[in-house]
Amino acid sequence: MHSTPSIGLPTNEPVLSYAPGTPERAALKAELEAQSERVVDIPVVIGGKEFRPGDVVDVVMPHEHSHVIARAHSARPKEVAAAVQAALAARHEWSDMPWEDRAAVFMRAADLLAGPWRQKINAATMLGQGKSAYQAEIDAACELIDFFRFGAFLAGRVHAMQPISDRGMWNRADYRGLEGFVYAVSPFNFTAIAANLVGSPAIMGNTVVWKPSHTAALSSYLVLKLLEEAGLPPGVVNFVPGDARQITSGVITHRSLAGVHFTGSTAVFRVLWKAVGENIDGYDTYPRLVGETGGKDFIVAHPSADPDALRVAMIRGAFEYQGQKCSAASRAYIPASIWQDLEGPLVEETASLTQGDPRDFSNFVGAVIDKRSFDRIKTYIEAAQASSDAEVLVGGECDDSVGFFVRPTIIRAKKPAYASMCEEIFGPVLSVYVYDDADWPQILEVVDTTSPYALTGAIFARERTAIMEATEALRYAAGNFYVNDKPTGAVVGQQPFGGARASGTNDKGGSMLNLLRWVSARTVKETFVPPTDYRYPYLAED
Repeated sequence: MHSTPSIGLPTNEPVLSYAPGTPERAALKAELEAQSERVVDIPVVIGGKEFRPGDVVDVVMPHEHSHVIARAHSARPKEVAAAVQAALAARHEWSDMPWEDRAAVFMRAADLLAGPWRQKINAATMLGQGKSAYQAEIDAACELIDFFRFGAFLAGRVHAMQPISDRGMWNRADYRGLEGFVYAVSPFNFTAIAANLVGSPAIMGNTVVWKPSHTAALSSYLVLKLLEEAGLPPGVVNFVPGDARQITSGVITHRSLAGVHFTGSTAVFRVLWKAVGENIDGYDTYPRLVGETGGKDFIVAHPSADPDALRVAMIRGAFEYQGQKCSAASRAYIPASIWQDLEGPLVEETASLTQGDPRDFSNFVGAVIDKRSFDRIKTYIEAAQASSDAEVLVGGECDDSVGFFVRPTIIRAKKPAYASMCEEIFGPVLSVYVYDDADWPQILEVVDTTSPYALTGAIFARERTAIMEATEALRYAAGNFYVNDKPTGAVVGQQPFGGARASGTNDKGGSMLNLLRWVSARTVKETFVPPTDYRYPYLAED
């Protein structure tokens, strides 16, 4: 078949409501019950084949940590080496495949997820990662579907970018996959991000060694099975759960490493970057490093802000999914004139937030992901309770006897440089600094300079001049900036996501900017009637 394929502009997947009486609510509850009653054996998957090395780690429910829902096998150095070889063996055939055939795999995966796979992956995300039905729906279903559909569409846009051709010649751009393999390291908090860390390089012709987060191993494994059902050839994605340091040490020094696609902590990404730098003489090419890391995301309110809109944004932005989003609102700057009326309703509504098992759809928040996270968050809360520079206004209770539960907590900091205003906590803790209304210009500078991160942020104001001032003053403070909205909830195709400074390389997942990092372009010039005489006209005698 000889044609120039075109993929139409996708529309974002509609978010289902899961309201009482809806079919999706009944289907999800049935799937939750079924998955709660079984323990999934998660193998290492290399070249399409399953391996069970024997070193098994339990995957538990964060809200009921005695309840095991899966047991994941850990890749040893032997399996890691085999995964790299499988990726290299599959590279040529996958990279040489027409881009539209690669795209078709991901379009089919999107349709499967929109249909029969939707509640499988939603339920796994809820049970294994502690998300509510709504948070799972916008992540594991809608955002993941959007990543795959928009990825296929944008891959076509990349290949359509062609140079101009003068008379007598034809110039072409050939967008090739990278030479080697891509190492994808995914986090626990977003099933969609994990899938996109794998999917973006693969759709552009790369093969991948995938290290999933242990706590998200169940949903990640189901994503792999989804791609297999969609027709992904063996070896394109090689699934290697296990010890992160051991796996990384077997991958990062390999001479065929072509790229790293990472979402996680700033500290770990810097370790990876340093390791690549230290081994730069041993690579066949310069590895592409693409990372989205931490955040200390802000809400700054002007005295003209709408208090009701501000209150809702603070609660949703800080406490949805227990604040375990890279984009979660973690610090807020509120003028004194608004705070005097905002404090009471904000504290009251935060105290009323329901918390517990995500299988109970009446719960707004659940448990944090694991013991390590629980202990870290608790340390910040206890420090604020003991400090003369801070006051815990609401929340602060921590209980890990059954699940890793931390109550949504608001800390009022008496100094803008107090620790919880500056350091990433990654939990349901919002720190608030109340400033004098007259200090608006100065507070914008404080917002910009307080944190090393620059991921998301929001300005609340009704006065247009204040919006303009904040937008300009905070131009580099956030890669995703929101006006009169919470700083979370970026939608693929609408708000490409990513930040700079200590928050990452800002390559905007779900956009062409990200896809372009996974190709190596070749320019081809064809001359139709080449010259047969080396002499140029100017050489002729007068």
